[in-house]
Amino acid sequence: MELITTTEALSDFCAQAHDAPYVTIDTEFLRERTYYSKLCLLQMALPGPDGPDSGPAVLVDPLAEGLSLAPFYALLRDESTVKVLHAARQDLEIFHFDGQTLPVPLFDTQIAAMVCGFGDQIGYETLVRKLAKGSIDKSSRFTDWSRRPLSEAQLRYALADVTHLRVIYEQLAAKLDASGRAGWVAEELAVLSDPETYVTHPEDAWQRIKTRNDSGRFLAILRELAAFRENHAQSRNVPRARVFKDDAALELASVKPRSIEDLGRTRLLLREARKGEIAQGILDAVQRGLDCPPEDFPELARARENMNVNPALADLLRVLLKAKSDSTGVAAKLIATSSDLDALAAGLRDVPALSGWRADVFGQDALRLCRGEVGLALKGNYVKVIAL
Repeated sequence: MELITTTEALSDFCAQAHDAPYVTIDTEFLRERTYYSKLCLLQMALPGPDGPDSGPAVLVDPLAEGLSLAPFYALLRDESTVKVLHAARQDLEIFHFDGQTLPVPLFDTQIAAMVCGFGDQIGYETLVRKLAKGSIDKSSRFTDWSRRPLSEAQLRYALADVTHLRVIYEQLAAKLDASGRAGWVAEELAVLSDPETYVTHPEDAWQRIKTRNDSGRFLAILRELAAFRENHAQSRNVPRARVFKDDAALELASVKPRSIEDLGRTRLLLREARKGEIAQGILDAVQRGLDCPPEDFPELARARENMNVNPALADLLRVLLKAKSDSTGVAAKLIATSSDLDALAAGLRDVPALSGWRADVFGQDALRLCRGEVGLALKGNYVKVIAL
């Protein structure tokens, strides 16, 4: 196996990739100690003239002194070569922030597999076994990829993430072409290809913190605390939890500390956050929340218990979804979420399940069911839609 440690060698491989119909890509990274993922290894493989397994495959060490990833990011922008990844979102986030680049065109084998009847969020190892007839030694999966030198076991494991992917891609692409569903996958990939998908807006960070407290003042303070934490974590490239954890944010929004002495009495705040710039940032955030006028209070997203959900209709929609998933072979989770079904049963119509390919597969019949125009009948082991 080839381990690339120079920009020149990377340029040579990328020149080959520019002439190939596709390149399979994977990464190994660390994120436990940073806000942004640290890219530790990059893997790529190309198809060959005698079949997908006959082409070259390489490992690239982005931590090698003097190596520039510019040739790789140029390859990502080359629209003549398909970039193939599995469960690509975290990899794409790295490419977006490290190289200000997202791959075009893109193919995600996990999404394609969900459309092709392999179930919900199928893992790479399962696809290797079912489509590539291979296996993967997972013993190196959770090793420290930032330490050098990398072991032979680590290198073999990493390379397998792209060599088997060539066969998987070709088989899934053929299935999509035969079924006419390539456009369905393209709709899903449009979200992954949108740079906005990877941008975290600090003012919206509070929405990721779970709370049942719907007090406007409490939520205003929580919003300011979460925004401060997000900005501080991003600027220092440290994990959010290193600033303060979610449970500490909820405590702070409840007790509303106004001084350093008040912070010292909080139970859940880390020692480092009780002094210095973090402490001052917390106090300033609390004050901004206290100063927020009522008309600018945030509101919790409408929860199921606050929606007027028709439980019988919600159950029927779940049966319909299962029937559509079984008949099309498309993973139910990809067609509609539980939240989609509850929203439909509550009379809401601004849900993803009613647009694009989902409308054809499920949404149109779901609306007919909601209007009482169709019913569900059991025929053998299958559920069918019948006109009323």
